[in-house]
Amino acid sequence: MTEMTTTPDGDDEPQVSTRKATRRGGGDPATRGRTTIADGVVEKIAGLAAREVLGVHAMGSGLARTFGAVRDRVPGGAKSVTRGVKAEVGEVQTALDLEIVVDYGVSITDVARAVRENVIASVERMTGLEVVEVNIAVSDVKLPEEEEEEPAPPRIQ
Repeated sequence: MTEMTTTPDGDDEPQVSTRKATRRGGGDPATRGRTTIADGVVEKIAGLAAREVLGVHAMGSGLARTFGAVRDRVPGGAKSVTRGVKAEVGEVQTALDLEIVVDYGVSITDVARAVRENVIASVERMTGLEVVEVNIAVSDVKLPEEEEEEPAPPRIQ
């Protein structure tokens, strides 16, 4: 803050205020307030992280994938990255349940371990939440000769 003062000989000289800037509210600004993270946010992160693992063919049960395929074909319908993922989010921790379909021939234990590692790393890095558990249910194995699940073509064009 600069003020102009007149000296006894009539010259204007700037005078610098020695007042220190005060912090409003006290403490580190990053610690003021709360951040809440919705279950759906954690589910999206976990779903994308699980799909990145080699050997994961799809997420969700057969019924959920069938409904999802129908929903994906509806104009304006978006592919659900949360299919097969359920999160329980607390203030500092989260727990996840994933349902996956693995490709035939891969080691299910290796795929499950890789999914756990990738999901935990992604969720903790992006949210700061501690992941206390990742439960994985393998609901199906995708055989090489199986066709992709496609719903019947729509009857109305």
